[in-house]
Amino acid sequence: MAMALRAGVPLMDMEFFQFHPTGIAGKGMLITEGVRGEGGYLVNKDGERFMERYAPNAKDLASRDVVARAIVTEVKEGRGCGPNADHVMLKVDHLGEEIVSKRLPGIRDSAKIFAGVDPVVEPIPVFPTAHYVMGGIPTDRLGRVVVPLQHGPEEVVPGLYAAGECACVSVHGANRLGGNSLLDILVFGRAAGQDIIEYIKENPNHRPMNEASVEIAMSRLSRWEQPGEGITVRELRDEFRKVMEDHAGVFRTDEIMREGVERVKAVREKLKDVRLTDQSRVFNTARAEALELENLIDIGMAIALSALERKESRGAHSRPDYPDRDDKNWMKHSLYFQDEDRVDYKPVHTKPLTVETFPPKERVY
Repeated sequence: MAMALRAGVPLMDMEFFQFHPTGIAGKGMLITEGVRGEGGYLVNKDGERFMERYAPNAKDLASRDVVARAIVTEVKEGRGCGPNADHVMLKVDHLGEEIVSKRLPGIRDSAKIFAGVDPVVEPIPVFPTAHYVMGGIPTDRLGRVVVPLQHGPEEVVPGLYAAGECACVSVHGANRLGGNSLLDILVFGRAAGQDIIEYIKENPNHRPMNEASVEIAMSRLSRWEQPGEGITVRELRDEFRKVMEDHAGVFRTDEIMREGVERVKAVREKLKDVRLTDQSRVFNTARAEALELENLIDIGMAIALSALERKESRGAHSRPDYPDRDDKNWMKHSLYFQDEDRVDYKPVHTKPLTVETFPPKERVY
């Protein structure tokens, strides 16, 4: 996604970032919803099954964003577990060892390794963790990257395709359902592959290389060879992570996000002062981590600014200062451009190709 941004392609709908509700607290490894599907349930420090208050019908089987917000609310209101009251508990011990070992063996192993608990005996400490972004590089249903140029909001970029989690075909809207996890790569990856074959048949020759673009790409690599002392990659990455957790998390307000945008800008400015102590050219993981950090900061700005500008609550984007979904003003896609940190918009396609239109409506529990 960051590569696309640097090439001038906008990123679409980056404010819609899904938080998986049950990551192992303090670690982030996912505990699948299958645990709750098998009968596991969440409790706060008082042992209360609190999801009944947030989703009386679906309870622990409500969608990810609803469960994630419920957990964060419990912690913020002082009902968190542990010495720091910073997580809740996921109970499966009532299911018995036979069921847990047979149906959830991987989860039992993960809990033992990363949380130090055996879920057959004691609950698993969990807290929401950043999981999946509904946005990405804008494409059509064939995986072709589309951008707003001279003749409309979706002009195809010849020869450029995106598929998988980096792409945004926008079938997920503002909140992907867990059962649709393979749609991006299996369905649209196949469609993109088929279209690429046809494109290559019609365009078998490479286009001339743009030397200016090559120089820009190489300068990004050589920049990390600067000698001297400076900030470490780890220091800046930790600072960036804290900024995103505090200012672009499960709950967002204008004040929180406006401060977050400025802090991301400050982190981005510090990037030029980061230095590598390891300048080796063979299997240099430090260099890879530095390039990843640069990409992360670019993506972080796309998320923070797009979230700040969307003044409503929709799907995974929750704003207490704008609690309602506003189809009249905000039924549109956001487009973040890296130049000038600019956010623009384009309309949503609501007309299907072969089936009847399914009118948008509010999701309720």
